[in-house]
Amino acid sequence: MSATPKLPQAIKVRGARVNNLKDLDVDIPLHKFVAITGRSGSGKSSLAMGVLYAEGARRYLNALSTFTRRRINQVGKAAVDSVEYLPSALALKQRPAVPGVRSTVGTMSESLNILRLVFSRLGSPVCPNGHRLDPTLDVAGNMGHLICPVCGVHFTAPGAEDFAFNSDGACPTCGGLGEVRQLDPELIIADENQTLREGAVASWHLPGRNFMPVVADAIGIPIDVPYKDLSAEMKQRVLHGKKETVSLNIPSSKGKIFHMDNAVYENAFAAVEDSVKTTKNERTIAKLNKFYTFSTCPTCHGTRLKPELLQQTINGQNIAELCDLPLSDLAQFADTIVAGLPTTMHEMGTSLVGELKDSLQPMFDLGLDYLTLSRPGATLSTGELQRIQLGRTLRSATTGVLYVLDEPSVGLHPANVTGLIKTFRGLVAQGNSVVVVDHDPRIIAAADDVLEIGPGAGKLGGTVVDHGTVEQVAHSPKSLIAPFLTGQAPIRQRPQMPANQLWSKGAIGLEVQHRFNIDDVTAKLPKNRLTTVTGMSGAGKTTLVLDSLIPAIEAQVAKTPLPKHVKQLERNGVRHVVVVDSVPVGKNVRSTVATYTDILTRLRKLFAATPAAQTKGYTASRFSYNVTAGACPVCNGTGQISLDVQYLPDITQVCPQCQGKRYNRETLAIKWHDYSIADILALSVDEALPVFAAEDAIEQTLQTLHDMGLGYLLLGESTPLLSGGEAQRLKLTSRLGKRQTGTLFVFDEPTVGLHPLDIQQLIRVFDQLLQQGATVLAIEHDLELIANADYVIDMGPGGGRLGGQLVATGTPQAVSANPQSVTGKYLKRAFDEAVMTQ
Repeated sequence: MSATPKLPQAIKVRGARVNNLKDLDVDIPLHKFVAITGRSGSGKSSLAMGVLYAEGARRYLNALSTFTRRRINQVGKAAVDSVEYLPSALALKQRPAVPGVRSTVGTMSESLNILRLVFSRLGSPVCPNGHRLDPTLDVAGNMGHLICPVCGVHFTAPGAEDFAFNSDGACPTCGGLGEVRQLDPELIIADENQTLREGAVASWHLPGRNFMPVVADAIGIPIDVPYKDLSAEMKQRVLHGKKETVSLNIPSSKGKIFHMDNAVYENAFAAVEDSVKTTKNERTIAKLNKFYTFSTCPTCHGTRLKPELLQQTINGQNIAELCDLPLSDLAQFADTIVAGLPTTMHEMGTSLVGELKDSLQPMFDLGLDYLTLSRPGATLSTGELQRIQLGRTLRSATTGVLYVLDEPSVGLHPANVTGLIKTFRGLVAQGNSVVVVDHDPRIIAAADDVLEIGPGAGKLGGTVVDHGTVEQVAHSPKSLIAPFLTGQAPIRQRPQMPANQLWSKGAIGLEVQHRFNIDDVTAKLPKNRLTTVTGMSGAGKTTLVLDSLIPAIEAQVAKTPLPKHVKQLERNGVRHVVVVDSVPVGKNVRSTVATYTDILTRLRKLFAATPAAQTKGYTASRFSYNVTAGACPVCNGTGQISLDVQYLPDITQVCPQCQGKRYNRETLAIKWHDYSIADILALSVDEALPVFAAEDAIEQTLQTLHDMGLGYLLLGESTPLLSGGEAQRLKLTSRLGKRQTGTLFVFDEPTVGLHPLDIQQLIRVFDQLLQQGATVLAIEHDLELIANADYVIDMGPGGGRLGGQLVATGTPQAVSANPQSVTGKYLKRAFDEAVMTQ
């Protein structure tokens, strides 16, 4: 007998050159839980997503027919010499797409599909004359042809598709959205004390309508009388007047007169309605939505379904009532379904109920039991979206697949990390391989194998620093993550604010009456201090800060009414709110670090001032790669070209004409201090610092980038490719170095994608903002950042209906000593471990 061939034990990557990877050779164990860690920008995601996932997905798709591949967004071949023994790959990315208005937890998790099937087969239907039929096998099998035993009427019971609000079951009034919107005259009139000429009508500030007061004057509407003093007839004409065409002269701000033969009067309501019809731009739609009030649909009362569908019940509950239950309660209800069925239906009932509970279990493991199936997808946090995605993947029970997860701990409370690790182990137990890019020491410590990329970021990264078991990496002198695995790294980086100084600069106070799961909560935070808002997922952090505090401050500054759910606000001199999130900067390769920070604008002026440029008559615009005169004619200034090869994925490659430099030869011939403009864009921030030592404006911006730990970024680096943490810090470059008194900075999960060492860098950035007079507020789960706050507001105690209250407030030490706080329990453990190792 021939010996059984030995199965491969590892994925063999050879010569990986994606982004900053330096001809990386590495063996990644198969059928294990592997954690990849390293500094932000070190090349972790380049290896995980750019090599493992990209190649795994590409090879799987290559096995499909040409016909099928033409209809799938494909991944191009990765820059790698070879990857052997690579399974088919699935990826869960750091930033899932924001769901549309028709997405709910039920549709995204696919649990609603099963619940619809349960209702169509096990439900108790009602005949057109109002008689209820008990669930029977006959009802379950003959939904299309039922006879009422009471009145004899023939009718059709709803099937699974009929219970879909995105299909046949949609409410006729709202089309399955659950809400209707109406234009609100109070929102359309910006200030009734102003005249029309002064701008009382807010909708006439929309593009192309700024001359509407002149048209109104021409048709006889007084435009120099305060809106509140207009007659009822004139107010009606302003809001709803019919379209009229007039001939008029419109004076410009520079004194010129523009004549219009057919100027059309467009009333205040029509200005919004016509704009809505003609735009698909999301930002414009968001602006237009500010003129509407959204209210629950009067027909379906928010259920999204045709009202008649709610007559069919299971144990007295309709499908909308079950969708409104927290998932934990829904699972308990599911346990009662079979007992309410006739004996002949128990086998079918047990099977369907088992399917439903199986679909919910992954969400329980991932700490999402507080959600409801009816919760709109757009209201979920990034972490919640990612875990729903992960839960759906788990249910597929596949084997032999490589799962690649980018920052799965995003938005995850320390209490839920255990469930996440259990999930990874479950995938491995099913015969899969799991590769996780993460920075959380608890997740790394639970891995079978740890791969550390670095040692630095950008040009200083892209190599293997350490590779081995947790024990081996934790005791390696080369490892940057080791002190955080062993607990030897100090947890507190900044001195604790003395209690008698905490409130010395005053406080910002807020009282919220009722909003989602928050009921009558009063919160205050110290001014000119660092405050973290913490708590389990769904505890009400976003509701308190993003839905209440920020809109209230903006409304009070604008002298408009506070949001209806905000009872009281004390902003104590705060005039500006700056929200800093981790959404990518820019949308395409034309957005670079140099363009975003305005460095390129200053560079163009320097090059235009050189004698060679002045001799040729080149102005500053010549040195923009977005202008035809300066851009490479082949790639039009992008530095790359895309080749369409029909059913194969488009091939993107460096432009053969400019070699990725973006500019044409004539522009590149102009030199400043022996550098072409492309040479400068190829420099990193740190490399550029000495070059611009004599150029104060550029040097100051470069120094700010360096101080924020972004010295490794290239000036010509594409900003949409930056990680969440890098994007957040880049957005702060224009803010540092200026007085910020009266400014509140709000950070939503600022530690996304940050190594513990980068979190220390972020804390130093926060300190700079505080020194400039700002108040800093962060919604956060990371224990290192929470431990470094001056003040902590912990919400909970749980998520959903179990949350919405202030559980503990005070210094990090005070919260850690509070037995009611779940966050405090993990904070105390972190403090204790840090003390033990010192």
